Amino acid sequence: MNPIEVMNRINRRLAIKLVCTLAIVLTGCGITGCSKQASTSKSTDQDTTAVKKVAVIVSTLNNPWFVVLAESAKENAEALGYDTVIFDSQNDPSKETAHFDNVIASGYSAVLFNPTDADGSIANVRRAKEGGVPVFCMDREINTTDAAVSQILSDNFSGCVEIGRHFVKTVGEEGTYVELLGLVGDNNTRSRSDGFHSVVDRYPGLKMVAQQSADFDRAKALEVMETILQANPDIDAVFCGNDAMAMGAYQALLASGKDQQVKIYGFDGADDVVNMIKEGKIVATGMQFPKLMAKAAAEYADKYLKGDHELPQKVPVSVELVHQGNVDKFGDHGQRDSE
Repeated sequence: MNPIEVMNRINRRLAIKLVCTLAIVLTGCGITGCSKQASTSKSTDQDTTAVKKVAVIVSTLNNPWFVVLAESAKENAEALGYDTVIFDSQNDPSKETAHFDNVIASGYSAVLFNPTDADGSIANVRRAKEGGVPVFCMDREINTTDAAVSQILSDNFSGCVEIGRHFVKTVGEEGTYVELLGLVGDNNTRSRSDGFHSVVDRYPGLKMVAQQSADFDRAKALEVMETILQANPDIDAVFCGNDAMAMGAYQALLASGKDQQVKIYGFDGADDVVNMIKEGKIVATGMQFPKLMAKAAAEYADKYLKGDHELPQKVPVSVELVHQGNVDKFGDHGQRDSE
């Protein structure tokens, strides 16, 4: 074999090896490419099916009524497929702000919100809106209509008009009474007081001898009522802006031996007060519907996140008067036959 044939054979062998090597490399790249493509596709599928998170930020969990509101909101949001966490602001605007910071930074999809302050909470709702997190107010409102998507609110004024009418009917057109107000910065405080006075102030024989805030808190209402009784031991009635304060007032009156002579009126529809109305310890309350408001807020949030942005800004929820004549119809923070 001459040298030229030998060289040709060597070149052919090298060419074959080179082709085989290229084929292996290309095959490996193809497999790697397919693997990366599958991995990317899988990651996209996981992102698409990721469960969205909803925050329930509530003014306080120190009041059983707000516990019902918060837990009902959580239950309804979870039933709609959202991971849900409750945040307690403890009636502290700074804690509320910290909760909103957390929620916005942590990628929550929506907030079901019970504000601490009608004016002070606006900034938090605006920041959430700017961060792409829609907010839905429950029970308490904020003093603007361009921040929250919707506000589901009890008709506090009308509810306390009914309380005022029952007050006149049961106390009479003459007598002395005390009013315990809720949080000063809460619109519910003003609406309830205004509704009550729109009726009672028509009767000049009914004299209010003291009006003081007890912050919607049972323990504070007990202290405030004890102090008021020292200066006004012979009052006929006390109107309280919520049921927690009504229970605190009852404790003070019981301790002073005046629970039988002083008529007590609350507002909320708390189960404890409904039972006390049955027992004749409290005269009447206004039944709000926390479960209904919480359900509506969760459903509105779900609709909004699914693309329905034509939702009402304010949704009033009727309040019903609860007294000894109809108390058997109510329980579990609502009407027995409608729960």
